[in-house]
Amino acid sequence: MSETAAASKGWIDLLSQGRLPRFALICLGVWLNAADALVTATIMPSVGAELGGYGYFSWATAGFLVGAILAGASAGRLSEIFGLRNATAVAGLIYGLGCLMSAAAPDIQVFLIGRLLQGAGGGWISGFSMVAIALLFPERHLAKVFAAVSGVWGIATVLGPLFGGIFAGSGDWRMVFWLFAGQAVAFSAAAVWMLRTDNQAQEGLGVPWRQLGVLTLGVGAIAVADVTQGWLAATGLVTAGLLLLALVLWVDARARVRLMPHRAGDLRTVVGSGYAAMFALTAASMGLSVYGPAILQELRGLTPLWAGYVIAAEALGWTVCALLVADTSELWDGRWVRFGSVCVIASLVILTWAMKGQALAWVIAGSALLGAGFGFFWSFMSRRVMAALADEDRAIGASAITAVRQTGAAAGAAIAGATANVVGFGTGLTVASAQSAAVWVFATAIPLAVVGTWAAFRLTGSARKA
Repeated sequence: MSETAAASKGWIDLLSQGRLPRFALICLGVWLNAADALVTATIMPSVGAELGGYGYFSWATAGFLVGAILAGASAGRLSEIFGLRNATAVAGLIYGLGCLMSAAAPDIQVFLIGRLLQGAGGGWISGFSMVAIALLFPERHLAKVFAAVSGVWGIATVLGPLFGGIFAGSGDWRMVFWLFAGQAVAFSAAAVWMLRTDNQAQEGLGVPWRQLGVLTLGVGAIAVADVTQGWLAATGLVTAGLLLLALVLWVDARARVRLMPHRAGDLRTVVGSGYAAMFALTAASMGLSVYGPAILQELRGLTPLWAGYVIAAEALGWTVCALLVADTSELWDGRWVRFGSVCVIASLVILTWAMKGQALAWVIAGSALLGAGFGFFWSFMSRRVMAALADEDRAIGASAITAVRQTGAAAGAAIAGATANVVGFGTGLTVASAQSAAVWVFATAIPLAVVGTWAAFRLTGSARKA
């Protein structure tokens, strides 16, 4: 069957030839990672009240994020060392163990260790899912697979806060983690069955310990910046973290055992410009999810649930637009990448203008346009990066997409936090501080979006494959 004929069969072709079980496994892995973060954010006030951990409140997120980034970055290499099936199954068990610790935690310290394990397990699950997409699906299907992944995220965005609110309201927040532990066990068992013949372990491969060590320092600095109150200290930590991330690329380019694909830090290549665009555009988008709900509650009088659903317009826009363009031919994917990245800039301009006091419909429109931009470009950007990878780099290159996205999210959240603290948000949530943050959190993200858009145009223009 020719490539053209196969592509014309669309979604039916995607799920044929034994690919349906693998596709379902990937969707379950994405669900675990997406729903965990959203449900946990909703129940954290209840966790803090019972365990007395309000002083460590933000560390539950920071610990999860550190574990997720480090795991995602190492997923590609670990899948080669241990085999995709074994690595994926163990990742599910580690995530499940973290859920069990959080569910049974007698104090906040045990809960935080559980969150760290959940982050590591979830990061590996997400990274191994990306490896599975790269290795188990033909290139013609990648845009549809990424569109489906976006759909899972959209469903999690709607259901996550709802389920979290139900359990928090009933006073049984621990049940959330028991349920996720059960899903993790099911995921591990399914991985053993569905991946039984794929990507066997390779002997002689090493672990890039130096790069992982520097990455730990960089991600740790950014995570600490995200929970630091003083704006000067937070800004210094973010700067130090970004410099250490750049150092990772420098060290990796000269290492015998690499963590990233060949020339991943070179903006003249497809891979380098693609990763740069993903990092910068993701970082630019984080102000809305981190500070949007608090600003809307203070300035508009919305309840936490309704403020959350206004922000969820971003996920809805991403999901709808990703599905709309999933069948686009490769002749158009470059145009969608450029258009989507420009949409991100436009959305931040709208939010800078509207969040402080314009009609709520404008805020919803800005949120939806932000998500739509990612929906237009993410699948095709990921496909271009994967297509440019050499065969020996496909596993580490695919998992790096997850690590780059998560690192961009961490950096963006820390930058938004430093900005908010400068304008008074760190001293308390008041009308004045919310009004200042409503402008500057989004205005300072626009340069990041411009850099990401420039990289996206390079990706679809002059960048080389190697």
